[in-house]
Amino acid sequence: MINIRSSEEIALLREAGRLVGQAHELAKELLVPGVRGETVDREVETFICDNGGRPAFKGFQGFPASVCFSLNDEVVHGIPGRREVREGDVVSLDIGVEKDGYYGDSAWSYIVGEDIQDAGLLLTITEESLYKGIARAVDGNRLFDIGHAIQTWVERRGFSVVREMVGHGIGTMMHEEPQIPNFGPPGKGPLLTAGMVFAIEPMVNQGSHEITTLKDGWTAVTKDGSLSAHFEHCVSIHDGEAEILTLP
Repeated sequence: MINIRSSEEIALLREAGRLVGQAHELAKELLVPGVRGETVDREVETFICDNGGRPAFKGFQGFPASVCFSLNDEVVHGIPGRREVREGDVVSLDIGVEKDGYYGDSAWSYIVGEDIQDAGLLLTITEESLYKGIARAVDGNRLFDIGHAIQTWVERRGFSVVREMVGHGIGTMMHEEPQIPNFGPPGKGPLLTAGMVFAIEPMVNQGSHEITTLKDGWTAVTKDGSLSAHFEHCVSIHDGEAEILTLP
């Protein structure tokens, strides 16, 4: 069942989302060569708690940190730890917040310092694909219209969309129905209706779309070692343009 949220509930989701957006602004400022993942994680956790929220990822199914901190060929669910960020690294940060019983979730990818890995186009296309998907998230469209827009934008530019990881509904739980693939045929899937709230999150690889999981049981990496990028916003569906809820 896909939940339909009231205007009062969407206001609460907007507050949780705003805190996520603000946490990303803080994290971005911390991403300089030499910073450790655990430092970013600790500062983001403190910021969220000081502003009336709770880090949604910490302890979720056993995840050990507040921020998913993924480097270079790591697609998602990287563990921050004591790893130091280096010049030119691609860092993908996924941050979740629970506030007043409602959730926000957003991911963003950054290049630390100079782009020495030629990653700029990958990040640009991935971010653009997110907004292409959001543009299709309107009342009256079908669910797979979102993924089709993302896949088309990415693959026409020579990159690949990860298949195993998908977006999701969000509300009073971090993950709700439906699953939202970043690929698929247009005109298929459930009818989109005003009041639905989705986390749309394309993950895009420079090389093959295939991924695997490391021995830590969490970190997903590209099978071919190519770079990966991840962008995500939560949006509420309307009869016109979707509202992005995870802006600072």
